[in-house]
Amino acid sequence: MTTRIAILDDYQNAALGAADWDSLGSDAEIEVFNDYIEGEDAVAGALQGFDVVVGMRERTPFPKSLIDRLPDLKLLITTGMRNLSFDLGAARERGVVVSGTSMLGYPAAEHALALIFALFKKIPQEHRTMHEGGWQGAVSEGMNGKTLGILGLGKLGAQVAKVGLALGMNVIAWSQNLTGERCADVGVTPVGKDTLFAESDVISVHLVLSDRTKALIGKPELTLMKSSAYLVNTSRGPIVDESALIEALANNTIAGAGIDVYDTEPLPKDHPLRGLDNALLTGHTGYVVKELYAVAYGEALENIQAWMKGAPVRVLNEAP
Repeated sequence: MTTRIAILDDYQNAALGAADWDSLGSDAEIEVFNDYIEGEDAVAGALQGFDVVVGMRERTPFPKSLIDRLPDLKLLITTGMRNLSFDLGAARERGVVVSGTSMLGYPAAEHALALIFALFKKIPQEHRTMHEGGWQGAVSEGMNGKTLGILGLGKLGAQVAKVGLALGMNVIAWSQNLTGERCADVGVTPVGKDTLFAESDVISVHLVLSDRTKALIGKPELTLMKSSAYLVNTSRGPIVDESALIEALANNTIAGAGIDVYDTEPLPKDHPLRGLDNALLTGHTGYVVKELYAVAYGEALENIQAWMKGAPVRVLNEAP
């Protein structure tokens, strides 16, 4: 019997080259979906008849309503060991195994730093000027002596903080549960929330999206920021009030923003952020590097092989 496998949201056409899918043998039939499938009806229609679905992070959600419409689904895989957009309980009730994979712990920090450097060094403007035949189109800014504000001093925030310290930046940090001991371990200064927004020359967001952090950065916080300051968000879009950010950028309340995550993904083609010159945008690629794809898709393949043998691994929805 043929096992039908769907690989979703492979926007960069990278999945098949990241793992040895041929090792599944001739009894496996793989279909890759390179484009985003919009809307639950469309997803349910596209995935009829598939036994296995491999999702990439939270690009396509699997709520109970969708899982119940996929009678042939037996194994659902998410890259990463946590996916808030998958209803694990509903899958368990339906007898669907949900498995995860490892991820890498550094790409998002690298991406945040890349956005910070690009904002200070005016890389997009210089790139555009050079390709248009010009020369020296913008005056960049030094980072030494500037204040870097870290919003969330976990693993990723600490990595960004340490690079800031190495550059001679003054690094400050705040989050709801941040301790002085943690700040001392990383070598940064703890401050209050308002102080972080008022004093930072650039703020980098490294928080998990939750009820407590949703819209944590709104108009009051953006108003506190210097008109010369930058905001960088590589965590989750809804942590920042998107309409307030658009207003701040349009009115030059802040100098600019580096944004990798959005309320709606993929970002609509006519979204207002796309029309703002001081918005440096990337398409939720902060965690996407070749090395991560090799790990994530490689372990997704292992998950399928183990499930085929009747001994699934990295199961996320086992009965409590």
